[in-house]
Amino acid sequence: MKTFLVVNPRSANGQTGKRWVEISAQVGRVLGEFGHGFTSGGMDAARLARQAIDDGYECIVAVGGDGTLNEVTNGFFRDGKVINPHAALGLLPRGTGGDFRRTFGWDLELGSALERLRTEKTEPFDVGRLDFIDNDGQPATRFFANIASFGVSAVVAREVNSGSKALGGHVSFMWGTVKGLVKYTEQQVRLTLDGGTPESVSVTTVAVANGRYFGSGMFVAPDAVTHDGLFDITLWSHYRLSDFVLKSKGVYNGDHVTWKNTRRFRCRTLHAEPETGDVFLDVDGETPGRLPCTMTVLPAVIRLKV
Repeated sequence: MKTFLVVNPRSANGQTGKRWVEISAQVGRVLGEFGHGFTSGGMDAARLARQAIDDGYECIVAVGGDGTLNEVTNGFFRDGKVINPHAALGLLPRGTGGDFRRTFGWDLELGSALERLRTEKTEPFDVGRLDFIDNDGQPATRFFANIASFGVSAVVAREVNSGSKALGGHVSFMWGTVKGLVKYTEQQVRLTLDGGTPESVSVTTVAVANGRYFGSGMFVAPDAVTHDGLFDITLWSHYRLSDFVLKSKGVYNGDHVTWKNTRRFRCRTLHAEPETGDVFLDVDGETPGRLPCTMTVLPAVIRLKV
């Protein structure tokens, strides 16, 4: 497949850019000729991916973390519609969080990632569409590959993104979670699933999952499948700092699904309206805006390199 790499040189704490000559040489030995472009700002990866698809590239590879993958996924769409449903999304993981790759059991080794990209093997891949209010107060649309959530997760994401992540993804997210839970006040949100009866719920976090992990390894949606045409919804209510300190292992191994303050649902669409104050969004580790929002699964809308 004609391959284009969208490279975030700041990923892996800047090591991707510093080691690009070495990385690109190894890519060339395995894949042969390929195109590439470097990101330099917000949503730049989406622009590069969109241009590559217009130029006839068949496989667009995100070289970076979950945020880069999110932007590249957005580049598969123009005016809300997929540009080429036969184009494939690939990942060369270089991020600190690495939650998307965990769903598939992929490691961080360059060699194993290139072996995936070298073959013709792909599978159908669902994408989430998010309609929301952006940070400037305007209606906006964004697509997501892994998980979109709201509540304390957005506070945590802001804490993590404002730091250096020099201690690695897991420690950064653990510390960000502690700080986020200290700052966060439980919010009331009105949820509507698949056009049903609205329900008012108390929200620590609502995770709308295509993949299984967020927050650098939290196993938030153990049963999620990226090609079943459904979101897996996890609702955490009344979750406090003491719970995280005493029972955090259950968040990382999936035991939280048995706790009384965890509820799970499946749906194709979710609409959320805030009842108390501003409720902010975390979209694949980025914080683009707030509720109200509508999330819609787009089944098998593109292909994924596996």
